[in-house]
Amino acid sequence: MLPIARVYIIAEAGVNHNGDLETAKKLVDVAVSANANAVKFQTFKAESLATKTAELANYQKENTSEESQFSMLKKLELSEETHKSLLSYCQKKNIDFLSTPFDLDSLKLLLGLGMDTIKIPSGEINNYPLLKSIGLAGKRIILSTGMSTIEEIESALCVLEQFGTPRDEITVLQANTSYPTPLEDTNLLAMLTIAKKCSVSIGYSDHTPGINASLAAVAMGATIIEKHFTLDKSADGPDHKASLNPEELHQLVSGIREIEKCFGSSKKLPTKSELKNKNIARKSIVAKSDIKTGDLFTSENLTTKRPGTGISPMKWESIIGTNAQLDFKRDDLIVIGDIT
Repeated sequence: MLPIARVYIIAEAGVNHNGDLETAKKLVDVAVSANANAVKFQTFKAESLATKTAELANYQKENTSEESQFSMLKKLELSEETHKSLLSYCQKKNIDFLSTPFDLDSLKLLLGLGMDTIKIPSGEINNYPLLKSIGLAGKRIILSTGMSTIEEIESALCVLEQFGTPRDEITVLQANTSYPTPLEDTNLLAMLTIAKKCSVSIGYSDHTPGINASLAAVAMGATIIEKHFTLDKSADGPDHKASLNPEELHQLVSGIREIEKCFGSSKKLPTKSELKNKNIARKSIVAKSDIKTGDLFTSENLTTKRPGTGISPMKWESIIGTNAQLDFKRDDLIVIGDIT
């Protein structure tokens, strides 16, 4: 069996830059400091993403002063030049730059920047034209599945496959699009169902409070973890409140790396660190009372005690009924050469 792969941790800056390049760069710095593998933004044009009358989600109403999705999104757009600046900044800082396209023009922009991985957001899982174009691009794909059924996930995978991207190039993330997600709605077991029924690598896009759900997902086999973070949870904007602060992002990455150390291999063998304790913790067959030469070994005059440097108690039945060849004092180890 191959060693368990290192978990790819995506620090999701999303729109928590509030449309400001310098804030976006500060978010990159936090992700770098936390040792995340990638920092991810969102690429969209408000005109292509929502009508001017599209309502805000409840969590957006609670966390932004905007009156419509369109007005909110318009302020959160990043220009092509800003994308180029962020890509260059990430390369300089040695962290992967990712962004999520929400429309065909945004996909074209990201492909033009040389992206080798495309992240499909939950809301676009049934967007056939976008799925088709992403499938044709022949890139690694990360697919979020909030609000989806297993049938919808399979349908999206079939479109991506049909247009050229095989499943072994796709990782599917269990996700919930409530911000924040109630713990009882996290449903991490669905991640295992996706892996089994869709034959894909799995991961988790976490919108719950805190880091425990992500840590649990890693323990269950997630190969990608995506988590929102912000510089300030109290800032005006749709996602700040449900995001980690910089210290919490550090804790998440550190926790995942500690869990990875625990995986080991599929072989069950004594480890190097515990071998020195083997003879100390295990037992041997010893004299329960004084035994004279020629006496019959019985359950009355034998017992098992530490250390484990003598005859294993698993040989108990082969020793009972044999004769002692030497005298033994109480607690003496019974050794093989003393047995007929």
